[in-house]
Amino acid sequence: MCGGRTPRAANGPGKDNRGGDTMAQAIGKEGIDLISGSVPKAMALFAIPTLGSSVLQSLNGSVNAIWVGRFLGENALAATTNGNIVMFLLISFVFGFGMAATILVGQAAGRRDDDAARRVMGTALGTIVPLGIVIAGVGWVAAPWLLDVLGTPEPALDLALAYLRVIFVAMPATLTFTLTMMALRGTGDSLTPLWFMGLSVAVDIVVNPVLILGLGPVPALGIAGSGLATVIANGVALIGIYVTIYRRGSVLALRGRDLRHLIPAGDILRAMITKGLPIGLQMIVISTASLTMLTLINREGVITAAAYGATQQLWTYVQMPAMALSAAASAMAAQNIGAGQWDRVSLVTKWGIGFNFALTGTTIAVLTLFDRHALILFLGADSPAVPIGRHIQLMATWGYLFFGVAQVLFGTMRSNGYVIAPLLVMVVSMYPVRLGFAFGLYPVLGEDALWLSFPAGMVATALMAAWLHRRGTWRKGSVMPAGEAARQGCADRDCGSVDGAGTDLAPATGYRQIAAE
Repeated sequence: MCGGRTPRAANGPGKDNRGGDTMAQAIGKEGIDLISGSVPKAMALFAIPTLGSSVLQSLNGSVNAIWVGRFLGENALAATTNGNIVMFLLISFVFGFGMAATILVGQAAGRRDDDAARRVMGTALGTIVPLGIVIAGVGWVAAPWLLDVLGTPEPALDLALAYLRVIFVAMPATLTFTLTMMALRGTGDSLTPLWFMGLSVAVDIVVNPVLILGLGPVPALGIAGSGLATVIANGVALIGIYVTIYRRGSVLALRGRDLRHLIPAGDILRAMITKGLPIGLQMIVISTASLTMLTLINREGVITAAAYGATQQLWTYVQMPAMALSAAASAMAAQNIGAGQWDRVSLVTKWGIGFNFALTGTTIAVLTLFDRHALILFLGADSPAVPIGRHIQLMATWGYLFFGVAQVLFGTMRSNGYVIAPLLVMVVSMYPVRLGFAFGLYPVLGEDALWLSFPAGMVATALMAAWLHRRGTWRKGSVMPAGEAARQGCADRDCGSVDGAGTDLAPATGYRQIAAE
């Protein structure tokens, strides 16, 4: 028999040598069975908690923006806009890394391979935690340079520096928390991330005004207090989610011999980098394009920059259904690919697009009707930025309907390790299309060229994503089915042998195949 551990068959279906919960039991207890039953029902049950997590996260950012904008003024709001874009750029990397973990954990779940899931989790944590510490240190030193590159308006510069440096301090906890939530979703558990995102938001909302305004014995920290509240909230939520993972006996909990997986395994790390880096680069492409757009918007003055910052808060809500459905498509497709059920993968894509039209379309319609009321929350009723924000919203928000289509298609394709072509699509849609539109038509349309460039890029992304999906090359497997992988491994070596470290090689076979693609 392959591998140095007792195989699953010896313990019955879905059992491992460790005792405790199996992957199948963990899905039933903590998550959703994504490989059987109704596809739309499973997608709804998975996507709703994911959407709830996004709503809470965006609500947190919105409430913080309200505190900052109403109590510290428009310069402070513009400062947080610049700082948050830098934070998004940094989180982009862990998003790609975390999505690779989601895919690998999801395919392990489909194969009912618990040890493979723990190997992925250990490697992910053993990489992202020290990396987060390095980012925090380098970011603190480089913050003034970053803000200078952004062309941050002079009135907001000192505020932006104070805010950004505290945000960098929060990076290790923020990145680890994000990675853990994504890995849990790979097992089919989208509910636990919701609870602890809720905890993070609750702590942040309560602590934010205390630190900003200096309530009670706490000194007033101003904009730095907003950043410090994020540090505290993420730390509390991170501790809570890991206490829960271990108390439940989650398949991702590392105990005893499994702690050795915290030393990154070369084969899994290569797979994560090979597949995660292009996914992260997609986000970085979006971020760098946004940074370039922000430099153009900053030239229009602090009022326009504040209006754009408030509009961005609204856009986070508009894009949430698409991002939740994309995450659901990735997790569901990954598990069904692991289980060899390609007919369900096609259904996942179709239902994801259908849900997008319903949910994103409704969100856009509601926002269009109540945009003034929403903007006033961030800017105040008498702010001159309100009419500018309304104009931005009306010109650009409709494009998110196409953004949602692209995200569902990308979510399905990346579940099988198809990540390079989607990256190229993002490069084309963000640079030649969006920035080309903004720069090229600015002399003709003025500021409207900036706002219309957003839907122009989204429509282009959706059209190219549909073409890639229809071509079908993404279906050519990047991961060997479990049975084939095991047979191939036994054919290539004396079954029962172990590597020099004493770990079995069978669970890694599929990951080597991914990395080699």
